[in-house]
Amino acid sequence: MIRILLADDETLIRDALAGLLGLEDDLEVVATAASGTEAVDAGRRHRPDVAVLDLQMPGLDGIAAAQRLSAEVPGCRTVIVTSHGRPGHLKRALTAGVAGFLPKTVSARVLADVVRQVHAGGRYVDPELAAEAISAGESPLTPREADVLELAAGGAGVEEIAQRAHLSPGTVRNYLSAAVTKLGAANRHEAVHVARRHGWI
Repeated sequence: MIRILLADDETLIRDALAGLLGLEDDLEVVATAASGTEAVDAGRRHRPDVAVLDLQMPGLDGIAAAQRLSAEVPGCRTVIVTSHGRPGHLKRALTAGVAGFLPKTVSARVLADVVRQVHAGGRYVDPELAAEAISAGESPLTPREADVLELAAGGAGVEEIAQRAHLSPGTVRNYLSAAVTKLGAANRHEAVHVARRHGWI
């Protein structure tokens, strides 16, 4: 039996995934968590074989949680699931030792197969995300700058971005300014266009 820790800050998704994975004869969801910090705590308590972590969660994100789990729960392999499959996130995840990286658009059957593959010592990166990462090249943006720029793409103002990203308005302005400079853009709207064209957000 493969013991799974499941972490996602959206209750509906977390419960649905737990239910679907629980239908598999060889998989058992032994713990769930709503944040990266909760995931690390649950990992210490339950010693899962595989942790399936949402990329974007309050507090520690999925990649930071994966790093902590691999350090504090030897033998626990990690899989990131995300609706934000940007090349920069994929590279950061692989550097952090994450064994699986896939979009939330995959079926429960694919996720179950990836959990088995990772548990057996293999790795899995969604082919489409891998192709995007290769074609996009190196992003000059940090993951946080990319996050803030993506929020700005929807037309949100600094205050709203700050609230949604759990940052201060000053920090948001700094990230936006850095992104504009790094992308050689005249303003944040042009920076969004450049970043999207290269697949960095």
